[in-house]
Amino acid sequence: MNAPKIPVDWPYQTASRHIQTRRHLWHIQEIGSGPLLILLHGAGGASHSFRHLMPYLSPRYRVITLDLPGQGFSVLGAHGQCSLNAMAQDIADLAQEEAWVPVAIIGHSAGAAIALRLTALMPLGAVIGINAALDRFDGVAGWLFPALARFLSLVPFLPQVFSKLAGTPRQVSQLLASTGSKLDAEGAALYLRLLQMPSHVAATLSMMAQWDLTALLAALPQIKQPCLLITSEGDRAVPPAVSDRAAARLPNVQRMRIPRFGHLVHEEAPAPVAEQILAFLQNNNIAAMAPT
Repeated sequence: MNAPKIPVDWPYQTASRHIQTRRHLWHIQEIGSGPLLILLHGAGGASHSFRHLMPYLSPRYRVITLDLPGQGFSVLGAHGQCSLNAMAQDIADLAQEEAWVPVAIIGHSAGAAIALRLTALMPLGAVIGINAALDRFDGVAGWLFPALARFLSLVPFLPQVFSKLAGTPRQVSQLLASTGSKLDAEGAALYLRLLQMPSHVAATLSMMAQWDLTALLAALPQIKQPCLLITSEGDRAVPPAVSDRAAARLPNVQRMRIPRFGHLVHEEAPAPVAEQILAFLQNNNIAAMAPT
């Protein structure tokens, strides 16, 4: 697989590298030193979404972010490997190959679901979910949305067409507004660039088409690791009630709410998010280096 070129102005471009595994070519970014934290973005995002959070964590921790298969600057090796279980297994395999032993995984939205699934696949001290997407589609949407995504991902050239239609400043502005988040011009421009990448759009559609939380939701009571679920009151994409329902089934969980802000709260308000993460890790004796 050929590694995509990382734009020189992409956040943390100098911390980027690619790792080839049996299934995918992964784009990761790594900063800091100390106990390891792995950060997982949500569907349609990329590691750039943690650009404001990483500086708060890296003085105490080694921080690795990665682009999910086919999204951002990772290269998807097999379209059938975009389900929750497949991506979690591939991340566990990557971690084993690289000798990564994270003390915690921080996941945003769908990334939180992957993090929870990873508790059964690799040594893991804790899970932190930011506006965690831990609910099924209801009613007609339960079969219509995945079926539509499957159709769009499989029909030749449709991802390219979708990318051209959606990859405009106006469409990106509307998409971000629908999440309840207000990003600055730089943040909006980064999402615009992602939507203008047909490979990113195709992989996101494949992920949506293969997404199934049934087994994970059933397994929540068996997850023993400490979990923190952070929500923001203004999230229009995944309302706080979703985390409330998941928390009721997790045996070792803490809930923290941040007033205002939307689904991308870690981009809008990284300081209070980082404060909650660092306090949770400290309270659960997740070792960290003293800041220098």
